[in-house]
Amino acid sequence: MTELIVIRHGETDWNRQHRFQGQIDVPLNATGLAQAERLAQRLAGERFDVVVASDLQRARATAQAAAGARPIEADPLWREQAFGVAEGLDAPTIAQRHPELWMQWLRHDADYALPGGESVRTFQERVLRGVQRVVQAHAGRCIAVFTHGGVLDMLWRAAQNLPLHGARTCEIPNTGVNRLRWKDGALQIVQWADAAHLDGLPTQPDTTPLSAHSAQPPGAHGAAPVATPAAPLGALMPAAR
Repeated sequence: MTELIVIRHGETDWNRQHRFQGQIDVPLNATGLAQAERLAQRLAGERFDVVVASDLQRARATAQAAAGARPIEADPLWREQAFGVAEGLDAPTIAQRHPELWMQWLRHDADYALPGGESVRTFQERVLRGVQRVVQAHAGRCIAVFTHGGVLDMLWRAAQNLPLHGARTCEIPNTGVNRLRWKDGALQIVQWADAAHLDGLPTQPDTTPLSAHSAQPPGAHGAAPVATPAAPLGALMPAAR
């Protein structure tokens, strides 16, 4: 059995402004740095053998704060989804500049990609290659992964055998602790969106998609353990393309 502790990066100014970050290298803001410090305190008593992070600085900085003296393996497979022409923009600006593209985006079609970006299906295939890489390289160990909200959405959907079409349905707070398990070729969620260590810090921006703010209310900091069915290996490994 291989354990995964998967954590979204700390807050950035663009999170607060509801701008598409994608693969633009946006730094943590003051709140994000404070969240990373709280996370470091939370993880101080944890045993994890390996630290992996997206190579984007908001994930790497969060990992550096929480990992102590442990080396960090930077891996671009754990990057956020690429949003192409939408990166750096908020929803009203995209709707104004690219109205036809925005209307297509609102359909939440897993095979639609904004110009210069990735479709959700292509994105999930990349994320699952990242999962395969770490569980094969570090089988039987505990791995801490510092990554992005979209990546965690892909893991949630894969572990629960949910479709890729449609808006996000899970809570993904900045520096929330998500515990997963890889056992017998299957991914399971043990605990999701635990952010009790952030009590007293500013309320986080809504974590629902930028196109669907009314679909899900902002969540509280704490989260209970989640028992989910295991996703079989065949469901996690995309067909060759």
